[in-house]
This record gives sequence, C-alpha cells and structure tokens, in this order.
Amino acid sequence: RFCLPLVLASLPMMATGEEIAPALQDSWGDFWLFRFFVNAAGYASIVVPGFLLIQYFKRRNYLETGRGICFPVIKSCVFGSEVKSVHQDDGSLPPRAEPTESSTARQVFKLLFCAAGLQASYLTWGVLQERVMTRTYGATETDPGEKFKDSQFLVFMNRILAFTVAGLYCALTKQPRHGAPMYKYSFASLSNILSSWCQYEALKYISFPTQVLAKASKVIPVMMMGKLVSRKSYEYWEYLTAALISVGVSMFLLSSAPNRTVSTVTTFSGIVLLAGYIIFDSFTSNWQDALFTYKMSPVQMMFGVNVFSCLFTVGSLLEQGALLESLRFMARYSEFTAHAVLLSVCSACGQLFIFYTINQFGAAVFTIIMTLRQAFAILLSCLIYGHTVTVVGGLGIAVVFVALFLRVYARSRMKKRSKKLPPGETPVQKV
Repeated sequence: RFCLPLVLASLPMMATGEEIAPALQDSWGDFWLFRFFVNAAGYASIVVPGFLLIQYFKRRNYLETGRGICFPVIKSCVFGSEVKSVHQDDGSLPPRAEPTESSTARQVFKLLFCAAGLQASYLTWGVLQERVMTRTYGATETDPGEKFKDSQFLVFMNRILAFTVAGLYCALTKQPRHGAPMYKYSFASLSNILSSWCQYEALKYISFPTQVLAKASKVIPVMMMGKLVSRKSYEYWEYLTAALISVGVSMFLLSSAPNRTVSTVTTFSGIVLLAGYIIFDSFTSNWQDALFTYKMSPVQMMFGVNVFSCLFTVGSLLEQGALLESLRFMARYSEFTAHAVLLSVCSACGQLFIFYTINQFGAAVFTIIMTLRQAFAILLSCLIYGHTVTVVGGLGIAVVFVALFLRVYARSRMKKRSKKLPPGETPVQKV
C-alpha cells in the first residue's frame, strides 16, 4: 500500500528531470495528480448514482407512468420539455439592442461602461488569482507564512456566488420557458470545474503570463473539439490564425530568461495542467453551444451549470474533509478571506458583463475588449510580481495578439459579407 504514494511522489521529478520546489513536496498528498484523482473520485460518487437513477426512470417510462409530489422535479431533471428551438440563434442569445434608437453619446457611454466593467473585473480577478496561489499568508520576519493549497475550494467559492447571482437575475427578470433536462448541465459543469481547477493548480508551476498565452491559444483545441463534438467546419483564415497563435506561444515558451526562479519556470506539470485546462474548457464551450439548441438565455445556462458545480465541489470537499480545513484557513487569515470573496465577486460580475456586452454590441466588440484585457493582464502581472520576458518572448506575445485581432477582423468581415448575400449562398467555400 506504500507503493502508490512513492510512485506518485516521484512522477514530477522523473518528468522534469529536476528537483521539486520545497513548497510542492511537503507530502505526496499535495501532488496535483493525486489530488486530481481524489477530486474525480468525489465527483464520481455523485455522478454514478445520478446516472443510474436517470437510466432507471427512463426504463420505467416514468414520464407517462409517474405520479406523486416528486413527479414535476423528476420530469424537469430527467426529461425536461424536450422542445428544441429550430434555429439556435433563437435561444442562444436575446435579441441585440440596435444602436440607432439611442444617441451616439449614449452608445459611447455604454461601450465605455462595458469595457471598464470587463477590464476591472477580470484584471482584478487575474491579479488576485496569482496572489492567492503563489504567495503566502501570515508571513513575518521569523515565520515564512502559509500557502493556500486547495484549488477546489476556490472553484467552489466562485461557483456558489455565480449560482446566487444567476438565480437572483432569473427570479427578477423575464426568462424564456426552460425546456432542457437539468441533468444535461452536469456535463458542462464537470468540465468547467475541472478546467478551473487545472487553471488554479497550474499557477503553482508556471507563470501567469504563460497561463494567459495558453488561454489565447485555446482556439486550436476548441476547433478540434468543434469538429469532434459539433461536426463544425472552419474557414481557411481560422486555420491560419490558429497556426500563428501556435507559433507565438511556442516562441514565448521556448524563450528563457536568466532571472527565472523555480516558482515561475515552466515545468512539465504546469504544461500538463494547462493542457488539461484547455481541453476541458474546449469541451465546456462546445457542449454549451449544443445545449443552446434548447430555448434558453445565457443566464439560465449560467444558473444550470453552477447548480451542478456547487453540488459536485461541495460534495467532494465534504468527502475529503477539506471544506472545514479551508474554512479554518479563512478564519486564521482575514486577508485570504478578503481575497477569496473578492475573487468570487469579480468572477460573477465578469460573467454578467459578458452577457450585457454581447447583447448590446455583439461578439466582435466583446472579443476585442477581452483580447486587450489579456494583454493588460500580462503587463500588470509583470509589473506587480516581477516576471521577466525576453525579446523573443515579447515578440511571441505580439504574434499571438496580432493573430487574435486578425481573427476578430476576419470574422466581422465574413459576417458583413454573409448578410449581403442572398439566402442559401455562402461567402467562401468551407475547408
């Protein structure tokens, strides 16, 4: 029984060929692969019984034979209304407000409000994320302090607040009649919490600028997942910009700086966690696109996904005994409490700003704002936390963001051209 811990503890050293940072080798239980499997086991303890119940109700033809007080709940969770919208656009987003009815000054004010809200929410979120995962709390001249290690608790904090905000929004505003079976949100929820966990955990091994560039390069696996999950086809320029992003990220990762420390060097574990984040996040976006074939609003999607996210994370934390441990850490360090709460507030508010910006100005404007946010996030992280970037690395960053802006420009041109064409004609041939 002692073999598995020894093997797990030796994996990162064998993979990287170098010594593990002292902060990461306190015990084999802190190794990310072990914690990943423990978390997955916790989720499985909820998913497996739920799957068996769903199969049981479907085999019994419960929709026609069921009765009693539990019937509406089971019908909503297992069957839904099973009515899909004919056109995905009918349910995926509410109709975008036309700017012609408002004055130019009002539209400029709205745009500045959206840009400021998105930048403030996600730049603060990024700075706090790096602070919580890479710095200690309670450090004094004689005591080095203590690091917070449980990434799953941070995911739970983010999801519980997002669930509350989305629930209040749905209760106070008119929403489309919900038709999707609730259990279908669980797939996007699982991939979402796993991608968030990988994102937090990766900061123990890699620098924040590396993580930001990895997020920018996720268009590549998103395209791959789109082909596999949704059978999508893409234009030639999408492949071109994806290739440019790959080149830029490779330039940044292969560049080296003499001042890099153990805490910021890109390690094998960090690369694996980033790959996990990108893969899980790609599946989440494509599954949500498929769910939008049901008539629902983005806030309903946010509520449904976060219901299961809260259920999975709190169940896993309770099974591990990690929830009380994390709460005790919050009680010991009030600074961490403030950071964790503010992190969750920024995440929830940022999602609402996303929906509002897309509704008012469309996806192209939103993408430009978020691309600028990624550039500002790298600059801010380097200024606050002292990350160094070489000339080759800086050139790689520039290539990535040029490719992203080219992608936005090409997509907007394609949409304008497709609107001018008669129905049934395509502007260019798919590849």
